[in-house]
Amino acid sequence: MGSGPAMRDAVRALLAALPEERRHEVARPFDDPRRRWMDYRPRPRPGLTLGALGPAGRKLAHRLLATALRPPAYAQAMAVVALEEVLDRAEGWARGRHSDDYAVVVFGDPDGDAPWSWRFEGHHLSLTMTLDGDTVAPAPLFLGANPARTDLAGHPVLRPFAPEEELAFALLSAMGPAGRAEAIVSDTAPDDVHSGPFPGPDPGPLPRGVAASRLDRPARELFDRLRDVYLDRLPPDLADAERQRLDGDDPAFAWEGAPRPGVGHYYRITGRDLLIEYDNRDNDANHAHTVLRRPDGEFGADLIAAHRARDPH
Repeated sequence: MGSGPAMRDAVRALLAALPEERRHEVARPFDDPRRRWMDYRPRPRPGLTLGALGPAGRKLAHRLLATALRPPAYAQAMAVVALEEVLDRAEGWARGRHSDDYAVVVFGDPDGDAPWSWRFEGHHLSLTMTLDGDTVAPAPLFLGANPARTDLAGHPVLRPFAPEEELAFALLSAMGPAGRAEAIVSDTAPDDVHSGPFPGPDPGPLPRGVAASRLDRPARELFDRLRDVYLDRLPPDLADAERQRLDGDDPAFAWEGAPRPGVGHYYRITGRDLLIEYDNRDNDANHAHTVLRRPDGEFGADLIAAHRARDPH
């Protein structure tokens, strides 16, 4: 079964399990302005939280989330959710963070002919999938972690984004002095990913960095592996569709901040309707944000435009 039918079945199961009086809290109209929403800050959001869904509904919400993520990325997402309790303890239980505060919401009718979407979101996790028939537009997809690394006796106990960080440092090293001079566009890491917790990513006129076509073969292979870490968060059919969409493009890699671990650092990959960002600056470079976005096709914009072109009504 492809991702589109799997998502539709999972949403149907979740909605069917809800009491009638609570279904409207999850099922919203497609034209609800909150459909185009991405916010990874700890605040209330549309939909029902895992805690409000109860044990059976919570499991159905997790099964829905799993339709959008490969098993390793699903494990990352579960680590992100669990870290709410770790962060709450580190803050002295002062902010009342809960791993059950993540919410699911559906916009539109999964049984109709028009586009619809669903979102799973909370502090440090925001994932929106927009569908038209069996076609899925899989962005934006945000994952964060605080702490990004927890050590015991000098070894990591939990480090959800180890591949995203280690491959980036390996790429920076492999491209050599000339490549690094082109790739490093600032000595200071930004406070957050440039696109921020907002819909319609427009980070402004940022330096492009070094084009992938200028890298030698070892560095180019690392670049492709790093990009694929983000694309392969998605199920195989969606990741392959994204790779095909990006085929023939010449993406670029830019770095800001320190070129070594343990000090604030940031990187991005930009291409044709592609924005990947990683930022790790706060909490002594132990608070990471990562995002996969499509600036021109965010929240299924291109998919919806194609649908309207086929059927103006």
